[in-house]
Amino acid sequence: MSNVNPRRWWALLVLATAQFMVIMDTSIIGVALPEMQKDLGFSQGELQWVFNAYVIVFGGLLLLGGRLSDLVGARRIFVAGWSVMIAGSVLAAAAQTAWVEIAGRAVQGVGGALIAPSAMTLLMMLFMHDPKELGKAMALYGAAAPAGGTAGVFLGGVFTEWAAWQWVFIIYIPIGLATLAATRLLPEVGSRRGAVDVLGAAAVTAGLALAVLAVVRAPETGWGSTSTVLQLIGAAVLLALFLVIQKSVREPLMPLGVWRVPRLGSANLAMTLLGAAWIPMWYFLNLYLQQVLGYGAFASGAALLPMTVLLMIFMTAVTARLMAKVGAKPLIGGGLLVLAAGLVWLAAVEPTGTFLVDVLPASLVAALGMSLAYIPAMIAAMSGAPQEQAGLASGIVNTTYNVGSALGLAALTAVAMSQGADRLGDLPRLTEGFSAAFIGAAVIAAVGGVVTLLVMKGDRAAAAGAAPAPAPQGEKAAA
Repeated sequence: MSNVNPRRWWALLVLATAQFMVIMDTSIIGVALPEMQKDLGFSQGELQWVFNAYVIVFGGLLLLGGRLSDLVGARRIFVAGWSVMIAGSVLAAAAQTAWVEIAGRAVQGVGGALIAPSAMTLLMMLFMHDPKELGKAMALYGAAAPAGGTAGVFLGGVFTEWAAWQWVFIIYIPIGLATLAATRLLPEVGSRRGAVDVLGAAAVTAGLALAVLAVVRAPETGWGSTSTVLQLIGAAVLLALFLVIQKSVREPLMPLGVWRVPRLGSANLAMTLLGAAWIPMWYFLNLYLQQVLGYGAFASGAALLPMTVLLMIFMTAVTARLMAKVGAKPLIGGGLLVLAAGLVWLAAVEPTGTFLVDVLPASLVAALGMSLAYIPAMIAAMSGAPQEQAGLASGIVNTTYNVGSALGLAALTAVAMSQGADRLGDLPRLTEGFSAAFIGAAVIAAVGGVVTLLVMKGDRAAAAGAAPAPAPQGEKAAA
């Protein structure tokens, strides 16, 4: 076929590297958090902002990143995203105070919000000519996520134990520069006319940030306090304003008609709840290993490797085959329920526990559930979108996962703090708080599994990696 890019598999390597690095950015800091807490003066409750500053900005701007990718050209936005990511990494590495660190993480989030949807758009363009190739490419691209998680927890431990926590950010500079040099392998995509809904982007990002801020501060100020209530009302008003803007502007950031794409709504709901359960589990498991079991940074990172290696193996070797046989729906719903079972098991952690008894088996069960659900949910959300909305669909599904992650972490941090997770040095109370967070995450995952099985429509073609609906003739960009 004339429009098949002969360098598409090399281009996929560049895109998978981007996915690898974006996901590593959320995992590499986990092991380093206690050291960052000591050096920069974070409280136990404030520490989550090192993670959430990235996730909120990343999730809030993904729709804008997807829109810019469709209008300006995916390759240009990909390059811009990496440039911003490098700048944020420099700022985060040089931080001497907590707030500068948070600012650096926010800048990294802007870069990630440009990289993720543009990478997915380029992948679709490169492989949409062949459903089998697209399925294989999606599996390899999806496997880069757990690979990034694996590398993140390992490198975070190595850097924190034997160098300094700043290296968890410095590592992005040479890799980012190498990725920029390799972008010549990516297809050039012409720009097309259209407006950018800046007001809509500002409303949705501010609304999400205010909602997370309210949940984070509620344990200190009180859920019924004036400040908490006003912040939640403000968040609701901003998000409602976003929907009004989408209905009224000529070229909205998120045309509401996109939700007519089959399975987009149910798949994104599943991704929201998956993020809300998985990320808090990973966050509190890191803290349990270091603050209760007394693991050092490297030992903590090594303790999480079996979980992330299982994720990578199942996503590449098992999940894709299962999708072709049973479809996305049972894998997403069943995966969320398996994740819930692993979280319930983790909730039984003890102050005098051990890795082999309290952590390893439960974390492997949780990882199995995640590996079954993540790629099927991603493909189910993307498969029905036409090419001209590929960036938008990618932005939406990445947004829902990251918004779920941020809100889930904020809510479960509040739960954990209320049950004793703020009592550093009091191991029984610390463990009780972490256990409460695991139970809360299990409830979220279980609800997600049940709702998916009840609501999502089955579709084997989508699960097997069917190509998106083709764009009208004349609108296809040559790969």
